[in-house]
Amino acid sequence: MNYIKIPVGCLETNCYLAYSEHTQECAVIDPGADGNKIIDKIERHSLNPVMIINTHGHFDHVGANKDIKEKFRIPLLIHPFDVPMLEMVKQAAALYGIEAEDSPSPDKLIHDGDSIKLGKDSLTVIHSPGHSPGSISLHQDSILFSGDTLFCRGVGRTDVPGGSWETLKNSIKTRLLTLPENTLVLPGHGPKTTIGQERKLNPFIV
Repeated sequence: MNYIKIPVGCLETNCYLAYSEHTQECAVIDPGADGNKIIDKIERHSLNPVMIINTHGHFDHVGANKDIKEKFRIPLLIHPFDVPMLEMVKQAAALYGIEAEDSPSPDKLIHDGDSIKLGKDSLTVIHSPGHSPGSISLHQDSILFSGDTLFCRGVGRTDVPGGSWETLKNSIKTRLLTLPENTLVLPGHGPKTTIGQERKLNPFIV
């Protein structure tokens, strides 16, 4: 599996195009804003989008769901615990002075342990709550799309509705840091890192 990173919106959310090198089938992970920018990147790389996956329901990760879904007519996937947030995108964004559209309803609910096929590859869903109740990470071989659970030398905020520091810490320590050290971590904001580096250097969890 390969990926393309696209920082979008004023919060610099990392949208990822995760795609099978054999079929060019693509999952659009966290299209948070700038729908036209994401669509342009998909078309420039001749990718075949087959689904949208939200790692959680915060507005900066779902703001372009509608644009991508209407353009490509593809299903939207999210964990059931974060579905209510999709109906409050405009309201949540307005609190930060940002304009956004509410998201379409999901077409499929995903749960811990689900395997999402993408061409000859697959992504495994890891429920990693704490930043939000329905936060997930997506694991494939040596790659982890960690959403806003784990960052390079940081972790997701828990001072938001549904956030819990104890739950987040447990998710990171028992669900993510147990992965091999060489696992590449692709977070929802900021630069990439590895599980090994975060075990040793992340000040919030060492």
